Amino acid sequence: MSQRDRQMWDAGRFWQTLTYFETIPVVSWFQKMVFGSTPPPNLQPQADVLFDFRQSNAALNQTWGALDDVVMGGVSNSSFQLNEGAASFSGIVSTANSGGFASARTRNFEPPLNLAAYTGVALRVKGDGQRYKLLLRDEDSWDSLAYAYSFDTIAQEWVTIQIPFVQMVPVFRAKTQPTARSLNSAQIRSLQLMLSKFEYDGALNLHFTPGAFCLRVEAIEVYK
Repeated sequence: MSQRDRQMWDAGRFWQTLTYFETIPVVSWFQKMVFGSTPPPNLQPQADVLFDFRQSNAALNQTWGALDDVVMGGVSNSSFQLNEGAASFSGIVSTANSGGFASARTRNFEPPLNLAAYTGVALRVKGDGQRYKLLLRDEDSWDSLAYAYSFDTIAQEWVTIQIPFVQMVPVFRAKTQPTARSLNSAQIRSLQLMLSKFEYDGALNLHFTPGAFCLRVEAIEVYK
C-alpha cells in the first residue's frame, strides 16, 4: 500500500472502544473504582421483543456501542443512535489501512439471555442494498467464537429478516469453524450488527460498497 493510501489512525477512538467494552481488565477495574460503572440493563424478552427502537430508550448508549476496524488500525467510523422511530446504524466504512468493517455491538448481558425456548431472531430493518451480518456470542470473552448470519437488504424498503439459530455459522474473525459446537441459545452474551467487505474465509462481500452506509432497525425480536 502506498503512503498516500494510508489515513491517520485514531488512537482516541481505539481507546474509547476498548474501555467501553471493558476489554482491558486493569483499566476496567480502575474506571469502576474511580468513576463508578453503569452496567447495561438486565435484558430479557418482553412479549418476544428484545429491542424496540420505535420507542425512546434513554439506556441505548449504555447497551450498544460502535466497534469498527479502528481496533485493527482501520479508519471506518460508525454510530448507533435513535432517529425518527428507529435506531440508525450508520457511518463511513473505509478499506484504507487494510480495514473494511464497521459494526455496532452490545456490551455483554449480565445475566446472559436465555433464548432456548425460541427458534431464532427476527430483525425489522430498512437498508441501503448492501449485505450485513448479525453475530451472536454465547461466551463473555472479548474475542470469542461468534455465530454469524449474512442478510441482504433492499434499498429504502422495510423488510423482516428471520434468522434461525441452527443456520448461524460459527466464525472466528470471519473464518468459519466447521468443527465448532452449535450456538448455545440459552446463554446469549451479546449481539452485533456488521457491515464488512468480507463474507467468510477471505471471500469478498459482493454486496458491499465502501463509503456512507445506513441500516435502520425498528426492532429485534425472537420467534418460535
